[in-house]
Amino acid sequence: MPSLFENIVYHVRCSIRANETSIRHIAKCAALIVCIALALEVFVFNFNFYASAGYDTINLKNRIDLRQGSDDAFRMTAVDHEVEFQNLNTVVHNIKVDFDHSQPAQVLTLKIQFTDEAHATYFDSTEYTEGVPLVEVSTMSDESKLINLNATGAINNLKIELVGDDISYPVRVNTIYLNAHHPFRFSSLRFALALGVLTLICLFRPSSFIYRMRLRHDPVRSRVSIAVAVAIECALCAAFLFYGSNMVGVATSTYNYGEWDGVSLVNSFEVGGDNAQQYAELAKSLSQGKLYLEEEPPEWLKEMDNPYDKGARDEAQKETGEEYLFDVAYHDGHYYVYFGIVPVLVFYLPFYLLTGSPFPTALGVLIACILFVCGASALLDRFARHHFERVSLGIYLIVQIALVSGCGMLYLLKFPTFYSLPIACGLMFSVWGLYFWMCGRGSSARCAFFVAGSACMALVAGCRPQLLLLSLLAFPLFWRPYITKRRILTREGAREFICLIAPYVVVAVLIMAYNHARFGSFTDFGANYNLTVNDMTQRGWMMGRIAPALFAYFFQTPETVGVFPFLQPVPFDTTYMGQTIKEATFGGIFWCYPVLWVLFFARPLLALRNAQRSTKTITGVIFVLLFSGVAIAIVDAEMAGILQRYYADFSVMFLSAVVLLVFIANENIEDAPAVRGSLMRQRGTARPIKARSLLTKTLIVLVAIGVVYSALLCFTPETGWYSDIYPWAYHDLLETFQFWT
Repeated sequence: MPSLFENIVYHVRCSIRANETSIRHIAKCAALIVCIALALEVFVFNFNFYASAGYDTINLKNRIDLRQGSDDAFRMTAVDHEVEFQNLNTVVHNIKVDFDHSQPAQVLTLKIQFTDEAHATYFDSTEYTEGVPLVEVSTMSDESKLINLNATGAINNLKIELVGDDISYPVRVNTIYLNAHHPFRFSSLRFALALGVLTLICLFRPSSFIYRMRLRHDPVRSRVSIAVAVAIECALCAAFLFYGSNMVGVATSTYNYGEWDGVSLVNSFEVGGDNAQQYAELAKSLSQGKLYLEEEPPEWLKEMDNPYDKGARDEAQKETGEEYLFDVAYHDGHYYVYFGIVPVLVFYLPFYLLTGSPFPTALGVLIACILFVCGASALLDRFARHHFERVSLGIYLIVQIALVSGCGMLYLLKFPTFYSLPIACGLMFSVWGLYFWMCGRGSSARCAFFVAGSACMALVAGCRPQLLLLSLLAFPLFWRPYITKRRILTREGAREFICLIAPYVVVAVLIMAYNHARFGSFTDFGANYNLTVNDMTQRGWMMGRIAPALFAYFFQTPETVGVFPFLQPVPFDTTYMGQTIKEATFGGIFWCYPVLWVLFFARPLLALRNAQRSTKTITGVIFVLLFSGVAIAIVDAEMAGILQRYYADFSVMFLSAVVLLVFIANENIEDAPAVRGSLMRQRGTARPIKARSLLTKTLIVLVAIGVVYSALLCFTPETGWYSDIYPWAYHDLLETFQFWT
């Protein structure tokens, strides 16, 4: 009798023989992709290495007029921070300012001026021209020290000056070179990115096999393919989060080693300042049976007539020298956390009880985001397999990538703070709740699925209350079977309906009791008592805030420049003559994610679907999604303001509606028969194929634009992110992508 191993080997060999042609084709494509990516990295991305190979390098060390130290390095100081070379009379392709590696790392701004055959004097920007732009150089990045110049003919005079106020002097310079040789640098990150892009191009090309593999007809291979895609997306999410090491809050001997305790394999540490520890401090208080934070507010705060006036608080703090906690709820002489309590109960409290240490918030954000990706993918798969006949693996992956990349999760991973955690958890619970509901509709074990789904949906109230609007999807999903068909009047239907409602009742009772114990009100979550930049008790609801917010969230065009990562915060102007809470944002979703333009065709597509079905469930689902998205955007603007992380609150609703509309459009494009005579082709049976190809190509372009935008947003410099905390290290990333400079 053959062993288990022998059986496995036998089946693998049989599978290889049966798919030998496909395996060979995949192997050839993979080899070609690797060769192209390797050629790009070696010859294209390193073209400066070849261009500079024939340069005659000139060392200007003997002509530098700066004070030298005992280490033979020149000193640039606050008084003497420029160097000038005259009568060079040579063609200069580049300069290399060799800053000493051993000095403290920093990013320096250089102002370079020169005279050449077109300019007898140094030139700057004028009303009609731009001078030589300022250039940033990292003292720790060899590539940034090499600066290509574009002079006209030979350079005569050259001046290099340090500019800016935030410079740690003295700055040590070993020497300055002209026409230096660019080093050859094989970047594994750049090579991997090229591999990924080429693989996506190959995989999603219109003739790819993924458009012929339908989810219903090939369930095993399609599910395996989807699982692989989700695993890759989750790995990329994790890699991106850990790249921003200053926000992670975990340390090992090789990662964030400055915070490593020297003993543990992994230890956690606090990041983000005092007010960022709210969840950790609440877990500590809960373990002691208290609902308020342990830290005592200063006496001056307790004595204030209006402690929610930031200007008055700041003045009192200056007079007394006693600091207060920012962005926490203050009520009746105690600090409280107004953010939802569910993340504390899920992550922080168990971790604190087990280890006595604060839970790393970033890991909670990562876990929630990964579970969201898995849940959203499962939900889309459920819709595609059970409600549509012709969804191919290619169409599914295109819309799934659009949803995952455009829903705002990547930005939450960029700033994985306690501000992001409730949003990520709310979305995570929402997609899994909807998935369990969908499974329950077609299952014999409805009660179990309904309890699980409603429990997830109800827990959203303890994470991000405004996302409870997604619970309105219960109406289009359950109205027909339980109300129209009166299943609710049967014993089994009544039991199922109770399973749908009971988790909401339980969670509502617990949250209302929690609110009443803190603030004396069942419905007061404490947001109005927030010690923030404005008096939330007086904020109210103003109609004048709505139009600027909807414009910023939905329709404002992104701001771009010609330097990587190209995106810039958009300007903001308003005629609302009051206080507007606004952080940096990067454009409205309808411009940044053009796949949302599909929504403009919602009416004819839904009319087509309704004409084919006796029910209008999907129409109701799309209406609720769009209504919820707009309503949440308005609520966010009125209650808090216009912030980039709030895009995650509503973007997923619009993208989910687009997914369903794409499925409807794809369903109604007929497939031409595989073999037909020339007469049939002349009569137009090729048109459906062209229509399907047009749909596919259009989706690829629209989704690709959104993916590129999301990727660039991930690396756009912002206050508090890696680019701000470790600018010299971030500069290495810039040099990786700006290979032409």
